[in-house]
Formats: sequence, structure tokens, C-alpha cells
Amino acid sequence: MVTAESGDGPAGAVGLVVGTVPATPLQFSVGLAPGQYLQLDDVVVTHRQLPGAIDVQIAGVVTNVEATHEGARFASDVFLVARGALPAEVSEVAEVAVTRVEPEVYVPPLPGAVVSRATGAERDSALYFDEMGDQKVPVGFGRDGQPVYINFEFVDGTRGAHVSISGVSGIATKTSFALFLLHSITNCGVLAGEAHNTKALIFSVKGEDLLFLDYANSRLTPAQRDRYAALGLPAAPFGNVRVFAPPRRDDPSGTPDVTARDRAVSPFYWTLAEFCADELLPFVFADAEDERAQYTMLIAQVAARLRRDAIGAGGDGAVRIRGVDPGRDTAIRTFGDLIDLLEAELGDDATRGSWVAGSTVTGSINALLRRLRSAVRPLSAVIRGDLAHRGDRSITTSRAQVTVVDLHNLPDRAQRFVVGVTLRGEFARKERQGTARPLMFVVLDELNKYAPRDGDSPIKQILLDVAERGRSLGVILIGAQQTASEVERRVLANCAIRVAGRLDAAEAERPEYGYLPPAQRQRATLAKPGTMFIAQPDIPVPLAVDFPFPAWATRPSEKGDWAG
Repeated sequence: MVTAESGDGPAGAVGLVVGTVPATPLQFSVGLAPGQYLQLDDVVVTHRQLPGAIDVQIAGVVTNVEATHEGARFASDVFLVARGALPAEVSEVAEVAVTRVEPEVYVPPLPGAVVSRATGAERDSALYFDEMGDQKVPVGFGRDGQPVYINFEFVDGTRGAHVSISGVSGIATKTSFALFLLHSITNCGVLAGEAHNTKALIFSVKGEDLLFLDYANSRLTPAQRDRYAALGLPAAPFGNVRVFAPPRRDDPSGTPDVTARDRAVSPFYWTLAEFCADELLPFVFADAEDERAQYTMLIAQVAARLRRDAIGAGGDGAVRIRGVDPGRDTAIRTFGDLIDLLEAELGDDATRGSWVAGSTVTGSINALLRRLRSAVRPLSAVIRGDLAHRGDRSITTSRAQVTVVDLHNLPDRAQRFVVGVTLRGEFARKERQGTARPLMFVVLDELNKYAPRDGDSPIKQILLDVAERGRSLGVILIGAQQTASEVERRVLANCAIRVAGRLDAAEAERPEYGYLPPAQRQRATLAKPGTMFIAQPDIPVPLAVDFPFPAWATRPSEKGDWAG
């Protein structure tokens, strides 16, 4: 039983190590003194003196707190205790998971040892912030209102790379946290002189909310600005942002298909000449397919023929295909026309052999053509040979620090095509560059759609390449998904930083969230927007973090001053 005198001791003392529950080098319990309290995620510290004047500091994070009546036997006894008819005392006990022992002499704290809240240098030591040096990236505030950091060496590839963010759509604020993390990395000083050359490629798949990153948020209050200042960050929008959007379907001038943003927007599309020359046909099949399907073997053969025999037919990107019937030797200006030609060529026994192997069965060809025909409407907006647009239309990160690719007006199949082709191009650019610095961050929502656990696709192979080799090339993936259980395991396994917001109760029980202790799994099903649980290799226990309100506009109604 903790008495009133238990509160006596060092400043911040909250209780004593209890002796009724075994204390181990990795976990112990604290009996709270009258008038004291501990909440989940509080950081505490205690000491043990060893022979030879060795002072062992044992620090940890509170993972559970229980309050009971000592002296009562039945649940109904609470009424007797309340009336004073039964003697009993209220006892509060907090469970603590040890995060750090310094020096590393792994002994348990002794019952009766004074436990205090960790503040200042003791808190920094307990959470390993003191060892991060100048590689600290602020990610929000802990439950004690103090800043929480992640080690940038586990992001930039020095000791690990990539970030995985999971949570329920619309509640977990996954994208908001990803953007805040990006803002923090580029402004906290860890990039030093490389900050201006560091690139970010952001795919926007849900509305036009990400098209205003370079506008100040008019709803930001002075108190919210103070939170940025407490983290050492500017309460400012992103600078040097460039937005790409697909052209409007029936507009021959190539006007970008956006409504709310009226400046610094470029259309993007691929000409038919590029489609053939760069062998982009496999990305038409970017949805996960059974790798045993016979028609998948034909895709490379058809793509190779298009690359070899397609010739330009004008400055608008139209093509002609050498070797076809001269009577059909007309310029192909739309993706639908190209598919019509492939149907005619592959459907004719006389010409089929020049496109695919002679032993190919008709069923496989028909399966290929069915999928090509179904792709005409989704992809016609981004594969063109009929536009007179002469400006920049190729997605590139070379001319802005932050590049946003708006996909929300495209069908799902076209979104996959754009993501796959763009990632392939940027990854190849980094390979040609030959150096990891400056870094390039890729922010991709709905990762479970592009790198699903089952099946195979060209885009999944690219994301695997980014996850496994991107670290050495300076390509850092910040992936978000509703369900980590549906993402390719090898992608998740390569993410050094794992983040969870509000989780579905069933999803929280999946083994992919094994990094969360049971109490945090349960709490994640109740988490409010803005609360994230962050696990990093430096710290044995995930930390609950509350990150600031966005300093950039997240919708047209929030648009303030433009930073461009």
C-alpha cells in the first residue's frame, strides 16, 4: 500500500515500485502516491544503486494503469466502501515498459524505489533523443506536451528508410501526417544545405485537397502557430510547388482538368509515340493479375513490336506502324485507334505471326484484346496523339521542390498507369544520377492498391524495387494505406518507421500491427484525428503523438496567401 509519505522524494516523484507484482529488467509496476497520477504514454524514471557506487537509471513508458479497492472482495463492495461500512483503500498501479537502462546493467528496480516523471535530460535519455544529435525530426507532441522526435537516419537510408502509415480512411489523417512529416524534414535542419534540392513527389488521389500546399491556411490560429514554434518549425505552407493534372477529355488545347486551382498547373499526358517508344504497354495492365495467366506472356511481344515499328506521324505525337496493310497506313491519333489496329492485326491469322509467337493460342490473344479494349475509355485521357499542346506535359520533379500529381478525376485503371509510369521514370532518373543525395520522397496513398499482397503487376515490381533498393538511391517511400494487412509484406518489412492512426478493430488484431502493445492496439481503435502511434527502431515502445494543424490550405475555403 502506498502511503501519503510515498510522495516524498525527488521533484516529480509520483510513487514507488510495488513489491506485490514481480519487477523485471524489462517491465515493472508503480504504486501511485495519494494525489498523484500517471497516464498512458507518460515517461518515468527510477534508480537502483549497485555495489561499487554504480547508479543504474531505469526509464520507461507507461503502458497501462489500473485502479482497485484494496480490502474489497466483491464488485458490490464498492457501495459499502462508499458508505464507510467497509474499510478499503483506493490503489492505483501503473505498468511501465522499460525503454532504456543506463548503464546497460539489466537489473530490475527494487520494490520501494522512488519513481518520478522523466523531464528534461532524463526524458531525452529515456526516449533516446539524446543520441539522435542533429538528426532529430520533430513529429509532434507527446502526452506530456513535450516534443517527440524520430531519428532521420532511419528515414534517409543511413540506417534504414521508408515510412508506412496505416489507418481508417477519413479519420486517421494519414495524408495530413505524411505532409506534416515532409514539412518537418525539409524545415527542421536535418537536410542542411540539401534542403532546397530535395524533391517530393506527391500523388493526389482524393479530390483537390492537395492542390493548395503552397497556400497559407487561413484557419490557422495564433495558438496553432505557437505549436509549430515549440517544435522549431515555421508555420508556413510549402514553397516551390508545381501541380500536374490530366487534360480535359474533350478539350483539344490540353487544358488541365482542375476547378479550384487557377495557377501553376500543367497538363500531363503521354503521346502515342512515347507510349510505343518507351514500351508502356505493360502499365496498361497495372492492376494485379494472376502471374500464371497465359496472355501476360504476349504483352512484352506486342510492346516490342510497337517500339520497333512505330514511327512519328506529326508533332502532336501521332504514330504510324510499319509493316501493316498499306491500306490501313494512316496516322493513329487516339488510344482507341491503336487498340483497333491491334485487334485487326492480332485477330487476323495472316498478320498475327508478326506480332506474337506462332504457337500462341487464340484464347490467350482474345484475353489480351478484351483487357486492351476495356482500357480504352480509362486511358484515352492520358495517352494522346491529338493535342496541339506545346508546353511542358511530362511529369518531372526537376523543376520544383514539391511536385503534386492530381489523379482524382481519373478512373482507377488510369491512376495505376500514371503512378506506375511516373515512378519508373523518376526511379530511372535517380539511377542515372548515381548518387543518393539529394533525396527524393514519394508520398503515395492507397499503397494496398498499388502493391497488394496477392498477384503481380509492373507497378508492384517498381514499388518493391523502391522499397528494397531505394534506400541506396535516395528514393524514400512514404506510403499510406487503410489496411497494412493487404500490402505486400516485403514493402512493409523495409519500412523502418511505422505509424498507425485510428484503426478498425478487426484490422488492429492483424499481425502487421505487432509493433503495437495490446493496450495501444485497443487505443488505436479510439484515437482521435491528429493522434498517431509511431514506432521506430531506436525506441522499444511506440510513442503516441499529436501533430499540429496543417499550416497549408487543405481545401479552397482555407486558401490564404500564396507562397509561390
